[in-house]
Amino acid sequence: MNFRLKLVPDKTDFKFVKYRTIAVGISVVIMIASVFMTATKGLNFGIDFRGGTVIEIATKEPADIGDLRQRLGGLGLGDVQLQRFGTDTNVLIRIGSAATETAEESQAAIDKVKTELGDAVEYRRIESVGPQVSGELIWSATTAVLVSILLMFAYIWFRFEWQFGLGAVLALAHDVLATIGVFSLMQFEFNLTTIAALLTIVGYSMNDTVVVFDRIRENLRKYKKMDIGDLIDLSINDTLSRTVMTSTTTLLALGSLYVFGGEVIASFTFAMIFGILIGTYSSIFVAAPVLIWIGVKRDWGAVVARKAGGVPAKNAQ
Repeated sequence: MNFRLKLVPDKTDFKFVKYRTIAVGISVVIMIASVFMTATKGLNFGIDFRGGTVIEIATKEPADIGDLRQRLGGLGLGDVQLQRFGTDTNVLIRIGSAATETAEESQAAIDKVKTELGDAVEYRRIESVGPQVSGELIWSATTAVLVSILLMFAYIWFRFEWQFGLGAVLALAHDVLATIGVFSLMQFEFNLTTIAALLTIVGYSMNDTVVVFDRIRENLRKYKKMDIGDLIDLSINDTLSRTVMTSTTTLLALGSLYVFGGEVIASFTFAMIFGILIGTYSSIFVAAPVLIWIGVKRDWGAVVARKAGGVPAKNAQ
């Protein structure tokens, strides 16, 4: 007995292009809101980008944050922040970079905390990053994301045509900005693992977009007189089953990681989950419809076929 899981029928006829104006309008609002939110509210930078020292402790009983704040506040460490981390017994202590600019100062701050809290708590994680290193990490992370998008544009331009490259880059910028905006809105910790997630999202979204573009390229060669909007709808519907199945199986794995993986990788998995959702949306409603507005060449498929030594199909549709 053959059983095949189908989230989407093999043959669909959804009119995606019909709603392109609404979809792009929503996307523009999302991008503007993300930029505004990030500029005004800012990001909750982790130790990687802010510098300082992080100490994760576990208490035997539910932690009294007020008591811990009072005890640590008298140590002369400057800006000390405490927050619950996962459970009632886990607490994250952040010491600002002003008191931990050098390795010696970081160790001195750690020793003061350990002396004050003693053996009544378990020290699960201790990390220190200097302000100079954190500044370099911010620059490196920003460069990595921008370079990855530019390289993706060059790849799509080389493989397809500049119109496709522009559509892909707009979709990627949309995905990255939307993810950053959500992190700013929800004030989730933004650290190096989040940057890793953003780079993964760029690759995933680009892979999804390339699948759609490949089908558009094939159909450009095959259907010479079909309306470009109908052709794009046909191409998206042809790849819809694959797109939905890939996204769903990936989300199942990421959902398990988010629920059972703990707080340490929570920001990474959340970024991935949101990124895959927004990336799937942008591949369908942003990247492909953009080709209509910027005017993809109708004879482009024939040019490519001649260069490859093939004969383009003569379908009169």
